Amino acid sequence: MSLSSNQGFQKVPLGRTGMLISRVGFGAWAVGGGDWSVGWGPQDDAASIAAIRYAVEQGINWIDTAAAYGLGHSEEVVAKALEGLPHSMRPFLFTKCGVVGDLAHRQEMPKRIGRPKSIREEVEQSLRRLQVDQIDLYQMHWPPQDGTPIEEYWQTLLDLKREGKVRAVGLSNHDVDSLRRAECLGHVDTLQPPFSAIQRQSAVSEIPWCATHETGVIVYSPMQSGLLSGRFNAERAASLPPSDWRSRSEEFRGEKLARNLALAEALRPIGRTHQVSAGVVAIAWSLAWPGVTGAIVGARSAEQVRGWLPACSLHLSEAELETVSSAIESTGAGYGLSRAAD
Repeated sequence: MSLSSNQGFQKVPLGRTGMLISRVGFGAWAVGGGDWSVGWGPQDDAASIAAIRYAVEQGINWIDTAAAYGLGHSEEVVAKALEGLPHSMRPFLFTKCGVVGDLAHRQEMPKRIGRPKSIREEVEQSLRRLQVDQIDLYQMHWPPQDGTPIEEYWQTLLDLKREGKVRAVGLSNHDVDSLRRAECLGHVDTLQPPFSAIQRQSAVSEIPWCATHETGVIVYSPMQSGLLSGRFNAERAASLPPSDWRSRSEEFRGEKLARNLALAEALRPIGRTHQVSAGVVAIAWSLAWPGVTGAIVGARSAEQVRGWLPACSLHLSEAELETVSSAIESTGAGYGLSRAAD
């Protein structure tokens, strides 16, 4: 599947998959709604559909979702948003397995399951919800907690790829040791780690490993779930509803919140230079890191998509990257490397 871009956004190879993707993809976590344990609060499906359609019309050619988001609801919303689109405009669909919720107890944390039987059941459910015959990228969402070794669940994903149910397979939230073990069985097409100017740990080992092995890297939360958007403040953090997972995160409270907001403030002058928001600068910073292929950015409305679209084509200068690195160090925000090695 390919997308004819209205914006002419740069497309880059996603590892060795053969897919060319826009530097930014639409993240569909929030569109799963708030009626589950790790939701973002209430969400209107019509607004979600409008956001997805707008993103696709503007040239975003991949959507990242997961079976866990809204316990399947996100995948269903994505399918509705794409109904009626001509084949030439349909984006790549990336989804995930291995996190299984209980529809009868929606507020309980989903279980991390790696058993092959469960993964095979999940892929059939995702194919049905997404209304497709093949998933473009199928990822193991988290390392399982049921004792299944990576060799067992990774082989299952490789088998699904061989059978044609999925086009490419990847790992999400896995460390470099897991990557090495999986690669011994078959190529890891992609890795999806968290990565932002606040959460930088994957730059130490995982992202360099991927660069060496031609594994595509699609990072999530480049705006750190809104903290680096330039529109967040302490009052908003304090008013987050209990149904929003961020209300329970340490990054949204106390000294960590203060440091994170100080870093966001330091991004504003760079944004003004390019007539974009601090959030766009945060996304562009993540994309500028060596080895990063693309960034997943969520949206609840078409307006939010319009706000971050410039990140698809913004390239920060070396001086601007140095300014961000210095701000990371002076504010003390986050964890990990503040700049890439020369």
